[in-house]
Amino acid sequence: MRNRWRVLAFDILAPAAAVVALVFIGVALGWPLWWVSVCSVLCLLIVEGVVVNFALARRDSVTVGTDDDGPGLRLAVVAVATAALVTGVVVGYMRWTVPDRALGNASAEVVGIASSISEASATFAPQSPTASVDRATSMMSPKTAEQVEDVVVATLESPPANATHWSRTSMAERAGLSKSTIGRIWKAFELQPHRSEDFKLSNDPLFVEKVYDIVGLYLDPPEAAVVLCVDEKSQIQALARSQPAFPMMPGMPEKRTHDYVRHGTTSLFAAFDTSDGTVITALHRRHRAIEFRKFLATIDAQVPDHLDIHLVCDNYGTHKAPAVQSWLARHPRFHMHYTPTYSSWINQVERWFAELTRQLIQRGDHRSVQALERDIRAWAAAWNDNPKPFVWTKTAEQILQSIQRLMKRINGAGH
Repeated sequence: MRNRWRVLAFDILAPAAAVVALVFIGVALGWPLWWVSVCSVLCLLIVEGVVVNFALARRDSVTVGTDDDGPGLRLAVVAVATAALVTGVVVGYMRWTVPDRALGNASAEVVGIASSISEASATFAPQSPTASVDRATSMMSPKTAEQVEDVVVATLESPPANATHWSRTSMAERAGLSKSTIGRIWKAFELQPHRSEDFKLSNDPLFVEKVYDIVGLYLDPPEAAVVLCVDEKSQIQALARSQPAFPMMPGMPEKRTHDYVRHGTTSLFAAFDTSDGTVITALHRRHRAIEFRKFLATIDAQVPDHLDIHLVCDNYGTHKAPAVQSWLARHPRFHMHYTPTYSSWINQVERWFAELTRQLIQRGDHRSVQALERDIRAWAAAWNDNPKPFVWTKTAEQILQSIQRLMKRINGAGH
């Protein structure tokens, strides 16, 4: 019985534990070549020791250290197993436990940074870009505060010598920090150097009045009237790709050539009904005042006579041409509402044009203007079969408050 326990403990469990520990160390280290060699040699030695131990087993009554032909060899196997297990524990502790603790500390530091940003970033102003940074770093340890402030101030004030904006790699090289640390700092301060957006502030002296007027039509339309958002999508090009497209297949998106051949242009006039989402359209090869007047006549013919017509349109010259004004004077049920300058975002028909572009024009292939116009008419007809109105949610006060917040932040930046 003793011999069986000895065989189980010394000849089976100890070698198996040693092999498992060696494999664990290899997994923790990522199996570098040097450890593959060392692990292979140690495993061969362990297997050799087990084979020799079984060969030396003589009778069941033998006890360790008395009548055994190879007690030293068995003890050596146990020693190797013990060393492997201890090494595995040490490697696992250094590989996972210590980094996890450091990550936890770093995460706690980042959470502390982020919590101080919500108030500090709201006070950002171009005249003193470091003021909000100083408020946030005052809540950190001195060393961390100095590093964070250096990264944030450099990101805001000094672009790199050979680029227009910082990347995580270039900022990490400059600051002597890791790329992940730079990313955490930028995320906490909501800095995104890789992004750039377009904007245009309206200089219309009647901006506030026009916003209240148009938003009022959307949120509280007048009775016995229809509200139509009107505009032209001019110069729509009939483009044919220089080569046939590759169709989409599993694992590969549709492919198109970057170059194309132009086959002419057309202009689409559209009036979007804000109540039900239906659209009145007309296609013309040109977009002069005479074409716009013809489109107004089309609207007049399609809208029931007992309804007033409120048109929301931009300040394009054709909309205010004498011929158009004369026509409007003869049709008193038409009421014009002009959007502020540089404010096409307030005209809902622009959103409809975006759908048309995304679903048809952007990836279309048309080898004649007639084919393009045919597809546009078919797409508009399909839209009117299942129209979808756009729901306007922002009040005029909310819009003006958001612009006021923007102006406060960019005050002193030359606007």
